[in-house]
Amino acid sequence: MKEFFSELERILLLNDASQKCLATQTLAKNFERHVESCNTKQTALPINIPLPGYPDGLRLVAPRELKRRGISTQEGRNVLMHAVAHIEFNALNLALDAAYRFRDQPIEYYRDWVGVAADEARHFGLIRDYLNRHHCDYADLPAHNGLWEMAVKTADDVVARMALVPRVLEARGLDVTPKMIERLKSVGDLDAVEILNVIYQDEITHVRIGSDWFSYLCKNDDLEPRANFIRLVKKHLHGELKGPFNIAARLQAGFDENELRDLELAAGISDPRHS
Repeated sequence: MKEFFSELERILLLNDASQKCLATQTLAKNFERHVESCNTKQTALPINIPLPGYPDGLRLVAPRELKRRGISTQEGRNVLMHAVAHIEFNALNLALDAAYRFRDQPIEYYRDWVGVAADEARHFGLIRDYLNRHHCDYADLPAHNGLWEMAVKTADDVVARMALVPRVLEARGLDVTPKMIERLKSVGDLDAVEILNVIYQDEITHVRIGSDWFSYLCKNDDLEPRANFIRLVKKHLHGELKGPFNIAARLQAGFDENELRDLELAAGISDPRHS
């Protein structure tokens, strides 16, 4: 078996999406054998923007350059599902990097994030199959790279990574996915609805994993989790936090009522539940 962190780095650098997904799922399946060679005190390489591999031909653009399409046509639904595929592919890279980047953590930390990466690979495969059935593929359309930019910002701080990637960026999916599902139901695309339902349920678990590790790491550093979370949000997002929030899903995913009230205040949102 290859050394654990070397294998994580190899998978992160893979450009071919199919190879990356397969290698990730194989790593998760063989995790217990890999960790036998896992020296968690090794030093990680410096992070840089090209670190994760993306398929050849994928064009990354600024968010404002992405065209919006209605979903009444299959072309429009392909645009939407391609955007979701890119989110899931980035989530795969982010989960791999959470395991690769931060050393000297409990073995359970690595088990969790490799497991999350395998889930994201499965999600990506479901969406890619959908696109292929409708004469489209990942990298046929442009995408933006905002998710990976947060990985760069939090490359030297595991507490910030747990706060801002699973608990902000991925948790945003809990807020917006139910509306996407309703829109797709309204046009009769039950295939896409089924895929997004699977992703939505899994993402509650993923955000919960991030919440649990954020709390654990804060307590290890004698930090109060609630206050530290809001501090990190304000420091790194500079007023760009988006709402409204899916209160019920976020409660399942490890947030509490007081924390959500603080988050709404940070986002400039007034929710009658929290008044």
